[in-house]
Amino acid sequence: MWKYEKKLQYPVNIKNPNPKYAQIIISQYGGPDGELGASMRYLTQRYSQPFNEVKGILTDVGTEELAHLEMICAMVHQLTRNLSEKEIVDSGFDKYFVDHTNAVFPIAASSLPWRAEYIQAKGDVLADLHEDLAAEQKARVTYDNLLRLIDDPEVLDPLRFLREREVVHYQRFGEAEQKM
Repeated sequence: MWKYEKKLQYPVNIKNPNPKYAQIIISQYGGPDGELGASMRYLTQRYSQPFNEVKGILTDVGTEELAHLEMICAMVHQLTRNLSEKEIVDSGFDKYFVDHTNAVFPIAASSLPWRAEYIQAKGDVLADLHEDLAAEQKARVTYDNLLRLIDDPEVLDPLRFLREREVVHYQRFGEAEQKM
């Protein structure tokens, strides 16, 4: 059972909309290495995990990934709110806007919608943990790429926090592997 605290894990306060940034950050929502896939992967894998301590780590990290999902959604929303039609068209956000208006939709920066195969669950303890280790590294690389492309400090700050949490998750899964 979860206890939900009605605040983001880390504050997101973006004052200046920027649909170009939103179009790339959204990959961490619905892209192949994003937070939606990560949360579902870990919260699914925990059911076939025979070791209670590792099951607990999967639950903890999967739950935190849901919190990261909230942060990404808040960022995309704040980056796309109150856009004029000209800003929508000039930024290239018009294709997304036609299908979703300003709703946050699980999609990759490449425009591919979220896919269930982003969730990897084999039911084998080592295979799943190795998948989890790789997933955290791929998410870290995606955050590294975003940090290279963005120069707004209000956007960079929560992205740096999220990147650091990917490193911590990788360490936790490494510790879980050592316990087996």
